[in-house]
Amino acid sequence: MSRLFVVANRLPVTIEKQGETYTYRQSSGGLVAAISAYLSQDGNTRFAQKIWVGVSECSETVWQTAAGTMSADYDFKPLFVSPKTYDQYYNGFSNSVLWPLFHYFPSFADYQPSFFEAYLKINTHFADVLLQNLNNDDTVWIHDYHLLPLAGMLRKKLPSLTIGFFLHIPFPSYELFRVIPKQWQHELLSGLLGADVIGFHTEDYRQHFLSCVQKVVKAKSENQMIIYNGRQICTGTFPIGIDFDRFHNAASDRNVLAKRADYLRSKQDKKLLFSVDRLDYTKGVFNRLKGYREFLVQNPGYRGKVVFALVIVPSRDNISKYAERKKMIDEYIGNFNSRFGNISWQPVIYQYGHLSFEELLGLYTACDLALITPLRDGMNLVAKEFVASRRDRQGVLVLSEMAGAANELTEALLINPNDRKEIAQMIRMGLEMSPGEQEERMTAMQQRISSYNVITWAKAFFSKLDQARQQQNQTEPRLLDNFAKAKLFQHYTQAENRLLLLDYDGTLAPFTADPQAASPSETVLQVLAELSADSKNYLYIVSGRDSDSLERWLGHLPVGLIAEHGVKVKHPKTAWQERGTAATRLALLNVENLMMNFVEQCPGSFIEKKDFSVAWHYRKADLSISELKARQLYQLLSSTVDPAALSILQGHKVIEVKGANINKGEAIAQLLGQYPSDFVLCIGDDQTDEDMFRKLQGNSNAFTIKVGSESSLASYNLLTPYLVQELLQRMCTCDELV
Repeated sequence: MSRLFVVANRLPVTIEKQGETYTYRQSSGGLVAAISAYLSQDGNTRFAQKIWVGVSECSETVWQTAAGTMSADYDFKPLFVSPKTYDQYYNGFSNSVLWPLFHYFPSFADYQPSFFEAYLKINTHFADVLLQNLNNDDTVWIHDYHLLPLAGMLRKKLPSLTIGFFLHIPFPSYELFRVIPKQWQHELLSGLLGADVIGFHTEDYRQHFLSCVQKVVKAKSENQMIIYNGRQICTGTFPIGIDFDRFHNAASDRNVLAKRADYLRSKQDKKLLFSVDRLDYTKGVFNRLKGYREFLVQNPGYRGKVVFALVIVPSRDNISKYAERKKMIDEYIGNFNSRFGNISWQPVIYQYGHLSFEELLGLYTACDLALITPLRDGMNLVAKEFVASRRDRQGVLVLSEMAGAANELTEALLINPNDRKEIAQMIRMGLEMSPGEQEERMTAMQQRISSYNVITWAKAFFSKLDQARQQQNQTEPRLLDNFAKAKLFQHYTQAENRLLLLDYDGTLAPFTADPQAASPSETVLQVLAELSADSKNYLYIVSGRDSDSLERWLGHLPVGLIAEHGVKVKHPKTAWQERGTAATRLALLNVENLMMNFVEQCPGSFIEKKDFSVAWHYRKADLSISELKARQLYQLLSSTVDPAALSILQGHKVIEVKGANINKGEAIAQLLGQYPSDFVLCIGDDQTDEDMFRKLQGNSNAFTIKVGSESSLASYNLLTPYLVQELLQRMCTCDELV
């Protein structure tokens, strides 16, 4: 097993002095909790050793003193840096340029050249320390905006290294990103493109990144892939989850129950609103308070009957924008309480400090409504933690639509954080929501975040990383250039028996939003007719389409038809033959019911039923949610479908389930035996076509072609279906030219 290097700005430990000795404690935070949960479970079986690399907040001498007391699921590799350089890297470029800009506060950015110089210097130091310890077969997982150039620095020295990068904050639109000085733009993006997989929380962030890459470094992209410096870089959306069981089970912990009881006694018969956030201008605390004030103005009957517990966790106090924000909040709450409150009631209970885990869970489970309204947030795990903690399935979540979590927690009361009237309306709606509706909403959200938890998040990322590396390790795509075409035409004209195997969607016809609208063009029909009329040719259309569609579109031609990836076969001038069974149809009924739930959750998606398969299409759905839903559906199917009975296929914006042991490779195997040929042409565009290419590997008479620019088992690539048509048209005239 290889080793895993987790690389983040800081180590997940805090060194504390107790008397004459130093001890350590694990630091808090969403990133630390997420990675620790994964490493303690799935990571133990995947990696031989886990090393966390980051800056230490103490001196090297103090670290050596405390290191002997440490015990964790991973080893630590500390970096010791100059305090001045670190300040310019962290408080300077990271949090006074990237943080405000990526969170849509461009006016807060401070473009000092010394900040960027320090940023590159610290990233170079990270690279130097890592390169002293890395082997070619190790995996490096880099986290967040502090280390954007690092992957590129490592790639230059170790080209075969496996590198993943995950961004935990939003990625801005090109119109915002372009305000960064041009040299810095190139440094940041080319650095990121050193990774094999670049992950984001939402599809919007990924699309913004692709737009910047195309416009700044002029790299080509197709679907989720970027082609840069001869490499394929995969991008993906992986909305980070939480350790659901930890929060769900902790709600019944004795210490948590004691804290909850204390808070319930304190609130008495009042309704309790609760918020907890770091001190940050992106969190929308000021707007939240104004929305709560508007609620009390609009609903004076609630005065004295509701209380808002607001906890602000200290963060970056030494940056002027943060200190200013704290002062504004302090003064506003003071004026708020003095104006609206009285001797027996204060509308806001305010704490500036840290909460223990038990205190946090006590407030999560005691409050009637959680108010989480960031102006912009990459994900926001507080919202998910609150939902997970509610074993009673009560409580209401009011959530900003600007948080990444809003894409998943769709049953929350979503608000625009700049609209104080809407915040006020949703507070009232939440406080007056019936217990039955609360339970219905909370149950739906809990089911979703429990099925896609932090372990699932990490597994999905590493699965994509494995896939990316496998694709890169395969033969790099070779375009079917003029030389290769000449070779193909020569073999074609010299052959006496030719077998032509052509996929349909994405190969003979471009994709359409409506699958039933993809009928063949007159050009395609004519070229198929001419090829099939040649007595030397055996032509088969090998498709995932249903037999009725293929029969309607192509049945009048003397060609063979293979439908549903091989479930049904029709040889020229014969009737259809079925390989499917009644048991398969029965098993697919449960799959169809599962898919129906996702049609309801993902507007624009739909189900296509075939004789022996069922497909969920999301080509017409909103990208911001469809890829998340596709991933969730695939994971759900993988955990529920019996692999001995059914197999799951992922295609272009479609997930299809069909009978097991049936694929295009097995379908054409029968044809290869039935039609011994001295020339075989096989063309396809999808993952399902890789089974055909695999079956033909080693066949010296075979020409295999992948449509698109992705890596493939095929020998050649053609970029579009129109180029396929052109190739087939020229084949029709080859014999005439001999």
